Amino acid sequence: MGRVVLIASGKGGVGKSVCVSNLGAVYGERGLKVALVDMNIGLRNLDIYMGLESRVIFDAADVLDGVVTAKKAMVRDRRFQALYLLATTQKKEKFRADAKDVSALYGYLRENFDIVLVDGPAGINDELKLAATDADVAIMVTTPEYVSLRDADMAEQTLRKSGIRDRVYIVNKVNKVFFSSGILPTVEIITSMMKIPLLGVVQYDDNIHLSANCGIPIVYQKENYIERNFNRIADRLLTY
Repeated sequence: MGRVVLIASGKGGVGKSVCVSNLGAVYGERGLKVALVDMNIGLRNLDIYMGLESRVIFDAADVLDGVVTAKKAMVRDRRFQALYLLATTQKKEKFRADAKDVSALYGYLRENFDIVLVDGPAGINDELKLAATDADVAIMVTTPEYVSLRDADMAEQTLRKSGIRDRVYIVNKVNKVFFSSGILPTVEIITSMMKIPLLGVVQYDDNIHLSANCGIPIVYQKENYIERNFNRIADRLLTY
């Protein structure tokens, strides 16, 4: 039985989808059965980061409406043994699912995959609560900025009230120069604001974003510190 992991953020632009694509690639390379589910309704981009946009025919709205099965809608990434993507719809008005529908989808995915990574919407809204339905773990992605941390903390509280017991966070886009200068919040301040376990830190690197926009998760490129870092984060996530 697999586990459903929701990746969320308090605000947009923090690199949530990039984290999803790279964690998925790490698990895919390990031979695990991986499902990536884009629940960022109306703002689809995970398919681009995985280089699968040209192969998406059906989306999550089609599955939840009963138009097609999840198996038919999911696109396999041929670079990995068993990594599949279920894209979301770009038309927000097309998405009419409720919590019961999402719970049924997650149940199917748990039975057929080792790990399910759900790319949730940014912010605190009904879409976040819907994406959180029956999730086992929630990862908050934030950047080391006061606004991002405050928004992430508020979103985390929403997920706690939704019943997700295990909640952790990733600090993304960490610039060592700014971080050590005192301009940005210190580790102590970040820890005090978030109040949940730290899963890992991802450094700022232009290569991460260049690679994502080419549809290639950066971890696909071996023997670099970013790939090792994401592998450590993936290891820790499996303990929850």
